[in-house]
Amino acid sequence: MRNGEWPSFIARPYVCGAIGHVDPDRLEALKAAGPRVHPALRTPEAELHSSHPLPPYYRDGRSWAFAWGERRPTAFTSWISVAESYETPGLIDDGERVTLHAGGLGLVDVYYLVDGDAVYFSSLLAPLLTLARRPYTIDWAAWASIVRMTFPLGDGTPYAEVRRLAGSSALVHDRRTGRTAVERLAPRWVREEPYETGLRAGELLAILHETFKEFEHRPLLVPVSGGYDSRLLCSVAVERGADVESWTTSPDEGTDADVAFARAITRELGVRHRVIEQDPADYPADALEVARRLEWLTPHHAWYAPLAREVRGAGRTLVDGLAGGALLRNSMVSETAMTSASPRERRAALLASLSLGRPSVPFLSQAAADWMDETVRDSFTRATSMLHGHRAELTLSVLHTRTVRAIARSPVNLVGPETPVALPFTRPEFFDAALSVGVARKGKGRFYRELLHAANPRIAALPSTNVIKQPLTRVPLRSASAPARAFGHRMLTAIAERVPSLLSAELHETVARGPDALARFNGWNDRFWVRGLVLFGAWLREYEDVLGDLTPPWEG
Repeated sequence: MRNGEWPSFIARPYVCGAIGHVDPDRLEALKAAGPRVHPALRTPEAELHSSHPLPPYYRDGRSWAFAWGERRPTAFTSWISVAESYETPGLIDDGERVTLHAGGLGLVDVYYLVDGDAVYFSSLLAPLLTLARRPYTIDWAAWASIVRMTFPLGDGTPYAEVRRLAGSSALVHDRRTGRTAVERLAPRWVREEPYETGLRAGELLAILHETFKEFEHRPLLVPVSGGYDSRLLCSVAVERGADVESWTTSPDEGTDADVAFARAITRELGVRHRVIEQDPADYPADALEVARRLEWLTPHHAWYAPLAREVRGAGRTLVDGLAGGALLRNSMVSETAMTSASPRERRAALLASLSLGRPSVPFLSQAAADWMDETVRDSFTRATSMLHGHRAELTLSVLHTRTVRAIARSPVNLVGPETPVALPFTRPEFFDAALSVGVARKGKGRFYRELLHAANPRIAALPSTNVIKQPLTRVPLRSASAPARAFGHRMLTAIAERVPSLLSAELHETVARGPDALARFNGWNDRFWVRGLVLFGAWLREYEDVLGDLTPPWEG
């Protein structure tokens, strides 16, 4: 890894390989560029290499199938069935076609690069850059989404040469034609449109209990915060008699609510609780560590770094509430989106709620802002096109974009390769049942509170960061401390010098006044605008020797 170390792939393997007309020398270069791998499969049309033994889950004559997610398939079936049932990427040969597929949502990364008649793939993005011709081409559309929404859309990455296989997508090599093409199919939750069945909170809770059976004999770590998701999962784990610990760290939002509320929740549940402290002096190093490990795809999760380092050595399965907010309380879905009169207005309202709000001063030049707004709008329309007109379009649009490309990165990438991760809300039975509950019933957290009350009335009654009605104690922001300001100023200066037309005159003036001038950007929206631009600046500094023309499209 450039200026960093590869993750230790323990709970989930690192894989790389190729399909199609493979060039042996190119494949050897890919293998040498990443973590050490050993052959799992070698055929004329496909090679698969893994960081530790990876036996096929099916083999019979000319047919075989591999998967490298945390859940192993049990039968040979279509790639979309494997993807949607086990949320795992894999490689399948049915005798006629060789198929490299992502998971149904695409939680586990599959990156690829097309080179002639072959497609080379990897669990990590960086090794594929070895095969890309230098200088690399900036994917400005991906960066527009990262800056405006905090995550890329569709198959975008910072580099035009490398793509990410989207959820419910596959690369299929047809032996008869010798061609390889992308195939995108509707997953189960799109094909089988859910209708309101009047499911009660107690019935959904029973389904959640069933999902815990898969890992109930493992020691569990449930990082309880002040919100709904983690307290529900911790309550279920305790009710089932699991060996549970809970750790909490500050999400760096300027209050002490998460730590204080988590203490009350874990005390009521009788769960061992530990608070992971954060040092403001470490923020620059943490931000860079997370940016590199997440391969520059989102400015989120610098706050999570101290907790992730501890979790990786805990010897426990991490139980994470990924997708709970979107599935159970309409997270990121505004009232405007739910009540819009037309599909166009509904999608525009949803995009607005998923995008960063207006900053205190313009951060982007008018030309850059106009180009980015139009580009992100088009990218969002394409990324969610399969969901248009679906009864659960709003919820699924959030899940297939923000949840997968931004929020999932903390459990899946900052913890997941080293430590087993359980995501109960994404299990098919629970996912489908929760999706059947209409958005109106979930409005303002009503249904979620019913679910919490069914799980544990005492825990449901405790204060939550999802519904704050009491005064909070303000605490200093680690991301706004002096070390963070100095770090951020260096990265913003890199943009001001290399891509000056990206920034507004106001932001140029602020940068010119030095690091302490950034102290004015303490508001919620301002902080996320700063983090996105700082990520871009750090990436420019780290890759400046291998990037090509930095002229942005709004100058063309």
